[in-house]
Amino acid sequence: MQSTTQRRTEPDTPPLPPRPSASLRRIPDSDFGYDQARHLLWRAGFGGNSSQIRALSTMGVENAVALLVDPSRSAAPSPVASDRFDANIMQPPTAEEVRRYREAQRTQNEDLIAQFRLRRQQQQRSDRRQVADLQRWWLERMIETPRPLEEKMTLFWHGHFASGYRKVENSYHLFQQNQLFRANATGNFGNLLAGIIRDPAMLGYLDNQLNRRAAPNENLAREIMELFALGEGNYSESDIKEGARALTGYAFQGNDFVFRQNLHDTGSKRLFGRSGNFDGEDFVKIILSQRACSEFIAKKLYEFFVSFVPSDRRDPAYDPIVSVIRQLARTLVQNEYDLAPVLTQLFQSEHFYEQRFIADQIKSPVQLVVGAVRSLNTPVRDLGILNDALTLMGQQLFEPPSVAGWSGGRSWINTSTLFVRQNIMTFLLTGRTPSGYDPLADVERHNASQLLDDLAQVQPGADRDAKQVASYLARFTLGPNPNPDRLRVLHEFVESTGSRVTPDTVTGMLALITAMPEYQLC
Repeated sequence: MQSTTQRRTEPDTPPLPPRPSASLRRIPDSDFGYDQARHLLWRAGFGGNSSQIRALSTMGVENAVALLVDPSRSAAPSPVASDRFDANIMQPPTAEEVRRYREAQRTQNEDLIAQFRLRRQQQQRSDRRQVADLQRWWLERMIETPRPLEEKMTLFWHGHFASGYRKVENSYHLFQQNQLFRANATGNFGNLLAGIIRDPAMLGYLDNQLNRRAAPNENLAREIMELFALGEGNYSESDIKEGARALTGYAFQGNDFVFRQNLHDTGSKRLFGRSGNFDGEDFVKIILSQRACSEFIAKKLYEFFVSFVPSDRRDPAYDPIVSVIRQLARTLVQNEYDLAPVLTQLFQSEHFYEQRFIADQIKSPVQLVVGAVRSLNTPVRDLGILNDALTLMGQQLFEPPSVAGWSGGRSWINTSTLFVRQNIMTFLLTGRTPSGYDPLADVERHNASQLLDDLAQVQPGADRDAKQVASYLARFTLGPNPNPDRLRVLHEFVESTGSRVTPDTVTGMLALITAMPEYQLC
């Protein structure tokens, strides 16, 4: 099946500059300024507007990181209404309906068979509409959340424990899985892994419904070891077979997990050198006890938040990075797989704020779109258009390309996706699309005045100086030390408008900036 053959490919990675520091010491507050706060907001969230960056930079790194990592420090998002999504669209047929269908097949009652098929087709159409609604709902939540790291980690787990609608074919199961990821976003990895083996979306996606003692199905056990918890080379084929036996009988009925005792293999199993009558919970505990598990998860977190790490690390420049990952893995084990201490250690560290890691990560499509709305104060305009753009850029929510998730990095960028990236930024800033304008473009205007007000608070009068505005916008959007050629483009644009600074001038400069290659980085 696709999920066990299509594997993550490593994006092309340029060589690192000379050896980075391996220090996880907390960066001094004196070194935590505007550029560092901006970096933190982009990596531990989806960016921030200029006033949020300035506010965070005055807190000191400890308080700034705590504000993001500790959800109790921020207002809770509005709870999801119990009837927001229909849990029963894909409700399976009752025993009586199954009996009637089989009887219709036996008697060749084509009219009754057609009725059953029509009902199934109607369910599927309704469910496809609901998964589109689910995509728009999550996109809006990421844009509006007061807890950006919570949603960023929910997105991380969605790519890590990847399940796709095309195989699951149940939108409510994916909603339940999304809620599972959110509930454990910065919580405990062990609890999350234990939840995954009881998750209907994952059980359906990896065929554990078919895993029974008479005919074990290895998909879930294999992917947990290879992609979810240990990594290649840290298990044997025998471990996979025995793990599959431990997971026999783990299934779901409707929207709920069920353990089918009659299908479970109660015989002795041997996993990673340990023997016993193991079930799924034992399987998870044994996986967590492997040294490879903590290092694998630490590496995945490092790649998501800091920088990609190639498998072939013979270049000595990578030695400090390997050291950092191992330190994070030790913190993970010492805290019994609680994630918050690891994230806190990383986000406070000198290593995280090294210049080479600032503005060098390619924005994923979600990061690009959500980050633009949150940082540039643009209207959302149309969630349907934004959601379609994510798909065209290669990141369709609830539909990763395979169980390996999205490759990320340079795989996000090609001539086709760059075209969409530029067009969607123009749409957010101006309402303009390749085929015309959003009808509400004149009503939902870009709030450029806020950027000028923020500059005036820092440098009174600078908001009226075109060159200072250009420099301010470039640093805010592109990171520290923007390319002089980019500044020259902005200066020439302002001169062409008579060097007058107006909200429309700011929007025009941002339209130019968002088309620059550096804007694709964070």
